[in-house]
Amino acid sequence: MTNQEDFFNIQMEQSKVKSTIVSKYFKAWVQIMKRFNKIAYVDLFAGPGCYEDGSESTPIIILKEVVRDPGINQKLVTIFNDKENKHLNSLQEAINTISEIKKLSYQPRFLNHEVGEEIFNNLQDIQKIPSLFFVDPYGYKGLSIDLFGKILSNWGCDCIFFFNYNRINMGLGNLKVEEHMNNLFGKKQADELRKRIQNLSSEERELEIIEAICQSLYQVGGKYVLPFRFISAKKDTISHHLIFCSKNETGYKIMKEIMAKESSIDNQGIASFEYNPASIQQPLLSGFYQPLEELGNMLLNQFTGQTLTVTQIYKTHNVGKCYIDKNYKDVLKKLESEGKIIVYPPANQRRKNTMGNEVKISFPSHN
Repeated sequence: MTNQEDFFNIQMEQSKVKSTIVSKYFKAWVQIMKRFNKIAYVDLFAGPGCYEDGSESTPIIILKEVVRDPGINQKLVTIFNDKENKHLNSLQEAINTISEIKKLSYQPRFLNHEVGEEIFNNLQDIQKIPSLFFVDPYGYKGLSIDLFGKILSNWGCDCIFFFNYNRINMGLGNLKVEEHMNNLFGKKQADELRKRIQNLSSEERELEIIEAICQSLYQVGGKYVLPFRFISAKKDTISHHLIFCSKNETGYKIMKEIMAKESSIDNQGIASFEYNPASIQQPLLSGFYQPLEELGNMLLNQFTGQTLTVTQIYKTHNVGKCYIDKNYKDVLKKLESEGKIIVYPPANQRRKNTMGNEVKISFPSHN
């Protein structure tokens, strides 16, 4: 039996968390996008419908969510691809057992292709509608930065993908898979990455690799990129990263809240996103390793002499940082109690212990 077949025997804890994150984001995403006449969910490495231990895979969880909502089941196109016939047949059988599956106006579509840029020839009918792509490969074959660029090219299209850190880490030093690595990062980025990671510690190497893929995604349209790390329970080492990329700030905020809640560590209300401390050498990651105490000082320094609403502060400051909406409101209440900011309306005129989105904050000038 191959390792890939072993993978579908028992659903590991990280797979449960992965499915939870994807399904929670899908649920939020469709509620926003259902105002459109047609939307799509695409899983490029769908796998079988269930693990051998009976656990449901992500496609089944998604579809069971869809069929119950009349506002969605009349609009959503679902496309499931897998190059393994065995997996695709299993998925089709599992989907057919969903009692209300016929309520979908667009019945699930199944593709049996190797993933690559050419797969978009089979997706032309959805390329102009809002779509959520889930990309969960066993390894890295077929993945390319150009593929992600095509996914993100249309309005309303977000992507969530599982990044097999162990295999890609090894692949960067393997001449036999050099082309695959060049395709994934972009040749220039991959060449520079190979030089940077020489002689680095395992922690530093990880940060460089994840920073590189985030930077590559940013360059092809992923304005908002958010990684979430998974640790192998058996070996206590990094195994995968789930990476979200979008062009939309609202999607970024929603996914940050979801990933924060699914984090295994919470320090002072700051979610870990399962990361080690990063350095300033990784600008897209370094903002995820700052404690709550630093947030107040950052706000006082960045917004000196300005007056903004709570929402404006959050939107201006949160991208690339670990803090969620609640963290900003908690810190602003603390700054108010310490007399370091002026708030309108003040605490005694607001509902107890609240900091509404439209509350105005005036930051003192350093002059």
